[in-house]
Amino acid sequence: MAPSGSRSIKRSCQTVLYWIPVIFITIIVAWSYYAYVVQLCIESIDNIGEKIVYLLAYHVAFILFTWAYWQTIFTKPMNPMKEFHLSYSDKELLEREDRGESQQEILRRLAKDLPIYTRTMSGAIRFCDRCQLVKPDRCHHCSVCDKCILKMDHHCPWVNNCVGFSNYKFFMLFLAYSLLYCLFITATDLQYFIKFWIDGLPDSQAKFHIMFLFFAASMFSVSLASLFVYHCWLVCKNRSTLEAFRAPPFRHGADKNGFSLGLML
Repeated sequence: MAPSGSRSIKRSCQTVLYWIPVIFITIIVAWSYYAYVVQLCIESIDNIGEKIVYLLAYHVAFILFTWAYWQTIFTKPMNPMKEFHLSYSDKELLEREDRGESQQEILRRLAKDLPIYTRTMSGAIRFCDRCQLVKPDRCHHCSVCDKCILKMDHHCPWVNNCVGFSNYKFFMLFLAYSLLYCLFITATDLQYFIKFWIDGLPDSQAKFHIMFLFFAASMFSVSLASLFVYHCWLVCKNRSTLEAFRAPPFRHGADKNGFSLGLML
């Protein structure tokens, strides 16, 4: 019971740790909402028309951003279909074989009718020992999720989820809307940030929030813009992050163009 209890405690601690980046982002976004809506729009802007326009536009960007972030976090990654999993008899047959070549013969027989084009770097059938399945093209095992993910791009700690086939669209929307959110805050906060340096603002609490909000939004804008442009490039090339770093090997060998050739999952 002790080893099992220790593993359970370890898994619980890891789960808590994995959620820390998401909690951090949530706190930053909650603070930005308070700083922009209360300290900037309500407390610091005197023009009623400007205040209403800023609040309406801000809430549109905020809702789009939070919706995309939520979808990226809670959309479950898609796993390989049952056709790629080994049956109980095939598992037993594979376990009885000690030699690698004999195991590859079994895997080649099992993969004969499966739509698989990629191989390992040595030319062998891609097989996951932990999930006990023949890996589909562009599928990779995530050590954090401990499962195989279809068209895995990467495991993102900021959403505590694998970005892959099922949620890549939401991830791209999250990058786009978060960039829009930060750019909007930077653009509308700029004049009041300058006003703080030149004329000063009457309330010291508002000064801190307006100054820090501008710095945070502008810095996040730079990093988000770089990441968004990079993923747009990946989409145009039909590559994942993993494939951009290492060319996927096909039957004829590794090909840096990857699935741009039309061999799509």
